Amino acid sequence: MVMTKRLINAGLLVLTAVMFNGAVAEPAANEAIGKALRQILPDMTPDRITPSPVKGISEVLLGSQLFYVTDDGRYLFQGSLIDLQTRTDVSEERRKQVRLDALKDVGEDKMIIFPAKELRHTITVFTDVDCTYCRKLHREIDQYNARGITVRYVLYPRSGVDTPSYYQSVSVLCDTDRQKALTRAKAGEQLERRTCDNPIKEHMQLGTVMGLKGTPAIVMSDGELLPGYVPADKLVQALDAGS
Repeated sequence: MVMTKRLINAGLLVLTAVMFNGAVAEPAANEAIGKALRQILPDMTPDRITPSPVKGISEVLLGSQLFYVTDDGRYLFQGSLIDLQTRTDVSEERRKQVRLDALKDVGEDKMIIFPAKELRHTITVFTDVDCTYCRKLHREIDQYNARGITVRYVLYPRSGVDTPSYYQSVSVLCDTDRQKALTRAKAGEQLERRTCDNPIKEHMQLGTVMGLKGTPAIVMSDGELLPGYVPADKLVQALDAGS
């Protein structure tokens, strides 16, 4: 089943999310939906089943994957729920909050942060030490900081575990000066191999759950996900517009 494969291949984590408008799904609907999902995802339990704005349809949150199921558990909908009156993407607003909650769970102590002296915005960037545009973004880190943007890095080696990029990322996270180590790695320097308790696999799982297609990937201060490199001038304009 396509839906089953997509969810399983995403390597979903159990992440805490804020319930939609504070409501709780009816017990009967909750039970019917849970039973239906167990048939296709026997090893996974939804984090939240809550009413959607549409009567008879519930919102289901599994990791950071958001979808909709009829209250009788028969039909499942993938995609975005659009409010035609307000012309807003209801689903994307929920996804934004889920992303922010997931990043909050990781915590800044596990990130590599390049702070702005005069803070206006904070972004989180999923980065690969060997990716060309990740390196381009980092070469311009002073430009982002100068425009009031604090950059929080989460390491996401696209080549996977037990690869050169993975070990280079671990060495960065295990260095006593993560900022300098990351800058050296992005300049192409081969770092001394280091090991320690580190959050690299947590970073990678988080990126997978968020459905990253590549790096860099920028999570804006409101939770919007932007794929790819964005110059500092354009990024600050987008951040200001969303404030």
